[in-house]
Amino acid sequence: MRIARFTTGEDPSYGVVTGEVDQFGQLDEDAVIVALAGDPLYVGVKLLDEEHRLADVRLLAPVLPRSKVVGIGRNYAAHAAELGNDVPAEPLMFLKPNTSVVGPGDPVFYPPQTQDLQYEGELAVVIGRICRDVPVEQATDVIHGYTIANDVTARDLQRSDGQFTRAKGFDSFCPLGPWIETDLDPQTFKDGVRLQTFLNGDVVQDGSTADMIFDVPALVSYVSSVMTLLPGDVILTGTPEGVGPMQVGDEVEISIAGLGSLTNRIAQR
Repeated sequence: MRIARFTTGEDPSYGVVTGEVDQFGQLDEDAVIVALAGDPLYVGVKLLDEEHRLADVRLLAPVLPRSKVVGIGRNYAAHAAELGNDVPAEPLMFLKPNTSVVGPGDPVFYPPQTQDLQYEGELAVVIGRICRDVPVEQATDVIHGYTIANDVTARDLQRSDGQFTRAKGFDSFCPLGPWIETDLDPQTFKDGVRLQTFLNGDVVQDGSTADMIFDVPALVSYVSSVMTLLPGDVILTGTPEGVGPMQVGDEVEISIAGLGSLTNRIAQR
C-alpha cells in the first residue's frame, strides 16, 4: 500500500495511491489517490468516498516526524572510503530536526554558511508505533513502511564542526517522498534494491541496499536500544558512494526500485 500526504489547495490530507510504478519510478498517467480519514499512523487506514487524479494534487512529505529523524552515517563501505573514513564497528547515529523535512518538489535551500552543499540519496524507514529495545527479529512489527530521502549535507561544515548537527540540520535538508510503501519486507532490501541519484538527469549514485553494512532490522534494533522511537519517526539508512556537490538551480532526483522517485530543486536561501 502506498500512503501519501497531499493537498488540492486546501488543508493537507492522507490517501492511498493506486497504479503501477515503472522501472524509472514513475506511476502511470491514470494513477489516482483515494482519500483517508486522517493520519493512518493514528486512526488506521479508513478509506473515504473521495478520489483525485494523482496529476491533479500536490504531494507533500508523506510523514511529518513528531519527534526526530535519525541518520546513520557511513553505512556503505564504499561511501565511507570515498570520504576517507573507516567503516564503523557500530551504527554511527546522528539526528536531523523535524524542521528539516520537506516534500517532493519542494526547494532545498542553499544557506550562506556553506560553500559545499551535497546530495545523499537514501532509503528511509518510517516507524509505526512507540517502541524501545526492539529485538532484531521483531523489527518488522514496528515498521510502518519505507520512503525515499535526500540527506542533504553541508560537507564543509561537517568537516569543520567535527560533528553532524549543523551540517545536516538546516531547514529543507531532509526531503522525503513521494509516499510511504507499507508492503515491503526488510529482507527485500537485504537481498538488494537499486538506489540511484540523478543530478540534472545524469546518474551520480548507482548502488544497492544489499551493500549496507547494517541492515534495516539491525538499525531499528540499535537505534531503539538508545532512544524510544515514536510513530512517524524516520531512520535514514545511509548513502552509497558517489556523493557530490549541488548548485543553485540544480535538480536532484533519487529513485529506489519499488518505491518511486523523489525530486527537488536547489534554491538560494
